[in-house]
Amino acid sequence: MSRIDYFREPGAPKANSVVPSVTAVVRDDSGRLLLIHKTDNDLWALPGGGHDIGERIGDTAVREVLEETGVQVEIDNIVGLYTDPEHVMAYDDGEVRQQFSICFRAHPVGGSLRTSSESKEVRWVNPADLDGLDIHPSMLLRIRHGLDESQEAPYIG
Repeated sequence: MSRIDYFREPGAPKANSVVPSVTAVVRDDSGRLLLIHKTDNDLWALPGGGHDIGERIGDTAVREVLEETGVQVEIDNIVGLYTDPEHVMAYDDGEVRQQFSICFRAHPVGGSLRTSSESKEVRWVNPADLDGLDIHPSMLLRIRHGLDESQEAPYIG
């Protein structure tokens, strides 16, 4: 399934669903950031995905990172809550989803890099190299917040 992200764009389609989802800012001991090259929109992103019934939201983040990257993680804290109604994702099946994402900080505890059906490439990236990657502005916002260790309270917006 393909998708188009609209971020504060006039003429964007109206949302017809909301699905709680997660992303994770995962850094290794060298300070590199775990990113995936997504198959649905061809952009680089933090690993993450939709929350399943019967899961704790932190477990969703752990599961999604493992599914998409092969890396096992433990959650450290919350980066922020991202619920901007002007960020919608239009899927080719007619769903237009309003963003509702909880971004976590996590650290790796095992596993090894591998791709999945949702990730055509998985890579540890030096934060100084982010400008060379095609990253959606809303995802870049989460990444910047997640890399800011001085942030004392989660971002809510």
